[in-house]
Amino acid sequence: MEPKQSRADLVYSALREAILEQALRPGTKLSEDVIAEQFAVSRTSVRAALQQLRGDGLIELQANKGASVSEPTAEDARDIFALRRMLEAEVVHRLAGQLSERDCGRLRAHVEQEKQAQSVGGPASIRLAGEFHILLAELTGSPSLTRFVREIVSRGSLILARFARDHSSECAVDEHERIIAALQAGDTSAAEELMLRHLEAVAVRADLQAPPTRGDTADILKRYAERRGLLASTGR
Repeated sequence: MEPKQSRADLVYSALREAILEQALRPGTKLSEDVIAEQFAVSRTSVRAALQQLRGDGLIELQANKGASVSEPTAEDARDIFALRRMLEAEVVHRLAGQLSERDCGRLRAHVEQEKQAQSVGGPASIRLAGEFHILLAELTGSPSLTRFVREIVSRGSLILARFARDHSSECAVDEHERIIAALQAGDTSAAEELMLRHLEAVAVRADLQAPPTRGDTADILKRYAERRGLLASTGR
């Protein structure tokens, strides 16, 4: 049984989803008061959640300016994708031939979630595509590698949100399936080649050309608060 999440953790998870699903776009200001009101939590919980997001590289916190969703530059993009290729090559090297049936089951179940999200459209497929790579890192059993991959994938999502190009999202799911098959077969060379080709494709064709955000930040936060069961009517 998983431990119960704190309210700060719930706010963090909801805000992270909103950012990765591009409901909150790069540069969006995040008012502590508005977040506290929409999530029915204290500002202390909000600050804790924002610090976690800062650690992920998803937001920027500046004195006298508050929090805002990070706005990566083109130079950031080059660095992030170069680092991501190195980190994820290490992930597949560690996993090739080492995955248990349970591990493969978790990966395939995640890919099924991607397919379902893709079939109905919407932003969840964007987030799930990135979380596939985080799951791979988690399966290495290395907390350090997982932390680095989680941050680099999250920041990559922001980069793609800002510098978007069209692509066929079906290809990404198919590539994930091929990576799983190579890892399960213990073919390190094939797994690494597939991963590097996949990441190169992600950088140039990721389908993150989402429509402009509609409504104000409070409306967006309310939707994600409801998703996490944090409603203004529940009190703080």
